[in-house]
Amino acid sequence: MRTIVNSSQMKAIDDYTIKKVGIPAVVLMERAALSVACQVKKHADKQERILAVCGTGNNGADGIAAARILALEGYQVRILFIGEEDKASLLAKQQLSIVRNLGITIDNNIVITEYTIIIDALFGIGLSRDITGVYKDIIEKINAGGHTVFSVDIPSGLSADTARPMGISVKADYTITFGLNKIGMILYPGCEYAGCVTVADIGFPQLAVTAVNSRYFSYEDSDLDKLPKRKNYSNKGTYGKVLIIAGSKGMSGACYFSAKAAYRMGAGLVKVVTSSENRIILQSQLPEALIYTYEEAFFDEIVLKEIINELNWADVIVIGPGIGISDNSKRLLEVVLSKSKVPLILDADGINLLSRKINLLEQLPMQNMQMYSDDELRNTQESIYDKIYNENASSWDRTIGVDRITLIKSCLPKNTVLTPHLKELSGLLNISVSKIAEGLIDIADQCVTNNDLIFAIKDARTIVASQNERYINVTGNNGMATGGSGDVLTGIIAALIAQGMASKDAAKLGVFIHGLAGDKVSEAKGNYALMASDIIDALSMVINIS
Repeated sequence: MRTIVNSSQMKAIDDYTIKKVGIPAVVLMERAALSVACQVKKHADKQERILAVCGTGNNGADGIAAARILALEGYQVRILFIGEEDKASLLAKQQLSIVRNLGITIDNNIVITEYTIIIDALFGIGLSRDITGVYKDIIEKINAGGHTVFSVDIPSGLSADTARPMGISVKADYTITFGLNKIGMILYPGCEYAGCVTVADIGFPQLAVTAVNSRYFSYEDSDLDKLPKRKNYSNKGTYGKVLIIAGSKGMSGACYFSAKAAYRMGAGLVKVVTSSENRIILQSQLPEALIYTYEEAFFDEIVLKEIINELNWADVIVIGPGIGISDNSKRLLEVVLSKSKVPLILDADGINLLSRKINLLEQLPMQNMQMYSDDELRNTQESIYDKIYNENASSWDRTIGVDRITLIKSCLPKNTVLTPHLKELSGLLNISVSKIAEGLIDIADQCVTNNDLIFAIKDARTIVASQNERYINVTGNNGMATGGSGDVLTGIIAALIAQGMASKDAAKLGVFIHGLAGDKVSEAKGNYALMASDIIDALSMVINIS
């Protein structure tokens, strides 16, 4: 597991290391400069013309020190210093003094196009306002020059918190960041500005990292050890029963992908509740699955009672993939929300139906809703839901209201896992997709404030948010943007829960494994040819551990 930090957390780690542990700032700076110089040397020979573009802060000081190390090793290096030296940080002034004593050229009027390699050290993670003026002009020249660019700690102008340029940002080929990776270089579009990121150990002690207690992290291959262990003395009941309510007429693929992924992920038994139209294709494609089907035209109280019995059979319930938003699907969701007693996963149309339910509940006076407990709210809104059912849900462009989050919480059992992509999340929260994309971390925070829900927000960088944690996934690729991929993820998470994992842990590990499987397929077939069924087949390669 790798800890990830934002700008304030990284500053706190730096301060703790210097002030409480007692490691001098200049020692950390020297190690930072050495790590930058090391990366430059991997990609440059001594015939290259190298320019270190340095600002007045400590990031600039890192760049000056790196230029000095390279110059002393025989590289052709010059330093372009931008800003007023009398306003520079103490460490920057110290580094300028050192390079002058060594006779290394410092200038503030250099033609950038004459250099093949740029060391970008204008601004670090502490930048708090948009870049304008001479700094903007310099960055535009760096980006337009066709150089190989090495950024020190973070590309200048990129926010370490939001992953967005602050007016403008350097587009680096390589970024050497110090101690821990930053949110802004993992999320999009920041990761595209950062290029290839190296996390350099410059001496921050684990004590300082622990003191900050960041809730942001990602997984690495060693985290596959978190997989539930298989036992020699076991049977199919040992590994849990997954119930998947999915697939309206003509949508057999969604339930097939979810069910097969659950089996491939190790679930003992998987049962699919679906439209009778899907029976034959499921029985032929996935004979391992148990099946309960219903007639769309005869969906009555008897059917609902039988489905309730199926709910009591399960160790985990999935509802949503391909069920549509018909009246039958709506009734299915109501039964599941009111009667399920095991962990629940809401996906796809399950989330879309919940969005409509929340829109209707939001029209009720809050004082009326306060009369009900959470369980009562899940059981008493059927007539209102039928009466006001609205196919044209509004899309307000606003911050999530506290009352809307409260309503979502009131409708769902504790520890429910929701797996929305951004469009589904937009409908659920009633804010625009663009606003979600611009503030993904903040939106994730709001989704899990004062509740026990788990949100796996699917995007190019999926975030799994629970009350005290924010997992940011770094596996996967653009080939996985294909029909059925999300259904596969749902089945993976369900199987992990069925085998005994806590819902939040299953969501994190499931997203990680889903991305790893996609990467295996990408290596073998490329991204254009990747299909959801390939991801399922690749699971065996990812989880083939004892």
